[in-house]
Amino acid sequence: MQRRDFLKLSVGTAAAAALASHASAQGNSQGAAKEIRIGYQKNGVLVITRQQATLEKHFASQGIEVKWVEFSSGPPMMEAMNVGSVDYGAVGDSPPVFAQAAGAAIVYAAGQPITNGQGILVPKDSPIRSIAELKGKRVGFTKGSSAHNIVVQTLEKAGLTYADITPVYLTPPDAGPAFANGSIEAWAIWDPYFAIGETKQSGRILINAREVTKTNSFYIANRDFAGKHGAILQQIVDVTSATAKWAEQHRDEVAKSLAAVTGIPLDIQTIAANRSSYAVGPVTDDIVATQQGVADRFHKLGLIPKPIVIRDIVWRNPAA
Repeated sequence: MQRRDFLKLSVGTAAAAALASHASAQGNSQGAAKEIRIGYQKNGVLVITRQQATLEKHFASQGIEVKWVEFSSGPPMMEAMNVGSVDYGAVGDSPPVFAQAAGAAIVYAAGQPITNGQGILVPKDSPIRSIAELKGKRVGFTKGSSAHNIVVQTLEKAGLTYADITPVYLTPPDAGPAFANGSIEAWAIWDPYFAIGETKQSGRILINAREVTKTNSFYIANRDFAGKHGAILQQIVDVTSATAKWAEQHRDEVAKSLAAVTGIPLDIQTIAANRSSYAVGPVTDDIVATQQGVADRFHKLGLIPKPIVIRDIVWRNPAA
């Protein structure tokens, strides 16, 4: 992906610059961080972390404030992180691949296997019953997102190529109405939008992502932040991991937290919470290998302009 294409996925340079104006609060290499900016979407552990204020409670004694910035998908979060507007955030597998290929200043801080909650939907009355029948169809998804990877690997599974479909690049808020009104014939998406598509927009699951490939989500940090404030980053990861362990055992309360923070109805978030995986851990060799496969596939297809090495940007705490 060329730099100009990557920028198109962002919230816009003006918005990014506005967020970056707060960077002075972050401190410099000689000073302590005064503020942490966390990027989140409408799902996952960070939503629960925000609702429970666990980071705020943890860092209060250190005089560090926590600011939250919501994104509709991973690609604009990666651009904001690249320009220093966000210090830490959670995304799927594809956004950091596109970002690294574009030279973004990011590192992988932690990983999280995805076992459920994403895939490809078609309308309930659609004649499409197999992956092969996606040939020639309009498939909606967010460019550079984890859904992008699912589309690519799903097509491969059926012996199809990327050229066999008409990709329609839409953010989740735009893709939902397009799916409901028939403007796209299939929709690759993740929870809670996956659950919304099933229950509110008459969707039928064509395939779950787990049937196609192993997928992961990631906790990404701004490279400069990781270099200057490694001890703080480790604390953020530790709090995230502790929240994830709590979430695994309290799914009803997780659904309520997700609904409260995102405004998405409780019944939708209950579906998402009950089928989500929350465990957060280090970026293991297995996760690196899986992610490298994503990157290699995207380069082969010409979706990123050059080969990249995932391990090059995996953060390791120097103090560990």
